[in-house]
Order: sequence, then structure tokens, then C-alpha cells
Amino acid sequence: MQTEVVLSLGGNKGDREKLLFRTVELLHDHFQVFKVSKIYETAAWGSVAKGDFLNQLAVISTAFDPEEVLEIIQEIESDLGRTREELWGDRTMDIDILYFGKEIIHSDRLRIPHPFIAERKFVLVPLCELLPSMVHPITGKNSLQMLEECRDQSGVNVWVK
Repeated sequence: MQTEVVLSLGGNKGDREKLLFRTVELLHDHFQVFKVSKIYETAAWGSVAKGDFLNQLAVISTAFDPEEVLEIIQEIESDLGRTREELWGDRTMDIDILYFGKEIIHSDRLRIPHPFIAERKFVLVPLCELLPSMVHPITGKNSLQMLEECRDQSGVNVWVK
């Protein structure tokens, strides 16, 4: 059985645009990629990271279970030079599972839906672009409602070279 999965992609180190394109290529090697959002530039989240991020969302389909998807995306991050030195620090690529179908998972390694979806405009803007009526399985709010209620004041701008 195939499950629709929403992934958040982002990085602020190296050739950010090239790394996003390469990430999507690598996702194609493992999954069926249905949709990819525009690329957005945003200020760093938290106080550790130094440079602006490029962010994007991808909607994939997979028969893998959530733990297997996590292993694959962490391998992709590592292949692209990701190191896990600081929480919310600088990174070449960060891939987060936002939604895994309608599943709700709270384990030591994985929280689905991602716990910060409603707090991050850099996630909500591309989510509204791709899936405006997608409903959060815990809150029951759709993407547009979450964006309207989001208190994140940071700018999210379409990436233009």
C-alpha cells in the first residue's frame, strides 16, 4: 500500500539551490515524487544558524514504513554533507517528515505529524501552495487555517536568483 508523505527540505550551507535540486533527484531514486513546491528563502529558525535558508516541500508516495523513510532521508542528508552538530544550527540539508498519510506517531526517533508545522511560516507557505486543504490529523485544521493563525513573523519569499 502506498502512503502520501509530505517532506520539508531546507539548508543554509553551500550552494543552497543546487543542494535542493540534488535532494529532489535523490528522493526520486527512492520514492515517487508527486509535487515539489517553489523554493522559498527564509531567515534562520532559532538562534544558532547564521545564514538564510532555502526551503521547499516535496510530496512523495511510498510503500516504506515511517522508520524506513526516516533512514532513507537521513542517508540523503548525510550524502549531501549534513552533520548533526547543533539543534537548529547551520546545515547543508535538513529533511523533515511533516505528514505520513494520516498517521500519528510519537516515538523516541520520530514525531508525526511534525510538532512545529503550525509554528513555522517557512513550512506553511509552501504547504498552502501544494496542499491548502490538507487537514492536520491532531488539530483538525487545514493548511490555510494554520497559516492564518501562525504567529511566526519571519519573511518567506519566493527564491529569485
